[in-house]
Amino acid sequence: MTGFVGALVEAWDELRIHKLRVLLALIGVAVAVAAITGVTAAVQMLTQAFQEQSDREMGRRVTIAVDAWSQGEQSAAPAALTAEYARVLERYDITWASRDWSTHVPFRFPDGTRAAAVRAVDPDLGTMQRIQVVEGRWFAEADVDALAPLLVVNRAFLDQVGARDLAEPLTVELGDVTPVRSRVVGLVEDRWPNADPEAYVLYDQLMRWYSPEAAPGYQQAPTLKLWVPPEIVDDLVQRLRAEIRAAVPGWEVGTYDNRSTGAAVLDGAARWVALGVGTFALLLGGLGLVNIALVTVRYRIREIGIRRSFGATSGRVFVGVLLESVVATVVAGLVGVVLAVAAVKAIPADVLFGGLQDRPPFPVSAALIGMACATAVGALAGILPATVAVRVKVIDAIRY
Repeated sequence: MTGFVGALVEAWDELRIHKLRVLLALIGVAVAVAAITGVTAAVQMLTQAFQEQSDREMGRRVTIAVDAWSQGEQSAAPAALTAEYARVLERYDITWASRDWSTHVPFRFPDGTRAAAVRAVDPDLGTMQRIQVVEGRWFAEADVDALAPLLVVNRAFLDQVGARDLAEPLTVELGDVTPVRSRVVGLVEDRWPNADPEAYVLYDQLMRWYSPEAAPGYQQAPTLKLWVPPEIVDDLVQRLRAEIRAAVPGWEVGTYDNRSTGAAVLDGAARWVALGVGTFALLLGGLGLVNIALVTVRYRIREIGIRRSFGATSGRVFVGVLLESVVATVVAGLVGVVLAVAAVKAIPADVLFGGLQDRPPFPVSAALIGMACATAVGALAGILPATVAVRVKVIDAIRY
């Protein structure tokens, strides 16, 4: 152990003596390590952004969706379906669940009554699908018992009402024959330019205040969405399909989940591309380090011969010269990792990656990969100069 520490100290001293010779080569190594580490961290943030976008469309992984539709002519689901949904949540101790049903509901805007797209949901959907409320708030559990419907609307809906923000209490009448005054409590951004007015409302409130018969083509069979651990999905899907189908005879029940979103494929492909480019850059830096190390060994032939004459073994000479390259690239790797961390921390991820809700921490694995690559390149770059140093003959070196 003492010999190894001594070799490290000796290698560091040699680097200090020849620092100008190795500086340019180490700059290339440091930049390559920074590229590997920084790109790996950026890929992780890109993957998180991709996953969050998928969550907003299909729910968090893993979300099970249960659909039911009639095989006959009836247009409304029996009460047994809603009751079975409630029993399913209690029976399997599901923490996160929401009904989700899309329809059109008439609203009385300042320029007349028009139907707007509405999603009738439960409060949990806000978390399950990462719904971002830019002003106001999302629904709470206590809102289910509110004395009037509450709405979360998009900006197009707000423009139709004639309001610019929610600084003042805002209400709009829901329904056509017997309208009820609804209060807007939250605002979300439009999903695309020139979007139509859209609103979210709690499912139970919509059923309480708006008559289903008033909506043409109404289908009272909301999708039940469940956010569950991945390990229970396969068994739970089969049980849900069988139990709900038995509870509502004559209705077909379908289930699907969102395990295959493609985020893992994106992560793996981008990571391999980053590693390939960074490794190529590291190898170029290593070639420069090899050239400089060979020149340095050439200048140190007399020194090496004297050390051999005083009893230095071939192994000690080999390790000493090899560690010079390894220590140099490790130091360069540390500098590259620090630069990558500083660059990633300075990145405005919320802007570049579409408003990340859960910004991932700097990946330790990226730093470890960068340091491992730097150490490996240093070892490879030091093998040839170390071999040349070992083959130096003592008598020839002293005469040199």
